[in-house]
Amino acid sequence: MSVDTPRRIVLLRHAKADWSQDADHERPLADRGRQEAPLAGRRLADAGITPGLTLCSTAARTRETWKLVVTELPHRPRTVYDERIYEASLGELIALLNETPEDVDDLLLIGHNPGIHALADALAGEAEGDILPRMNRSGFPTSAFAVLTFDGEWKSVEHGTARLIDFWTPH
Repeated sequence: MSVDTPRRIVLLRHAKADWSQDADHERPLADRGRQEAPLAGRRLADAGITPGLTLCSTAARTRETWKLVVTELPHRPRTVYDERIYEASLGELIALLNETPEDVDDLLLIGHNPGIHALADALAGEAEGDILPRMNRSGFPTSAFAVLTFDGEWKSVEHGTARLIDFWTPH
């Protein structure tokens, strides 16, 4: 990584899930989610975001979201399915980011609310334009993602150390 190049964290909330499944962890995507997840992938590709590593919750809806997003990216990054992301607290998510290998410049984390929204909000010590209030007003809907940048090592990521540079929703 170049000293002048900030690292990026992309926080993606899974696409819209089907509520007909009783077991929360096993809920698949709804039709709307299957339509919106590739849109998020195209938007990431159009923005030139090509993660070197993707951390994905083990829940069915996050795995299915990733399967649809990655088909839109120019290459498939290394992917780790981590059960700790499912129902993770803000502190647990920050700890996961701190474990990221130093050879990774761009990380994509696919998870769930309220954790993904709380993480984006907590990391954003600064934000461009009206992105932070817009993200907070939206409630971070399904298939939405936030892009944050920071300088330094992954183990130094904590509250307020990043800059929110993009927030996208499919609606």
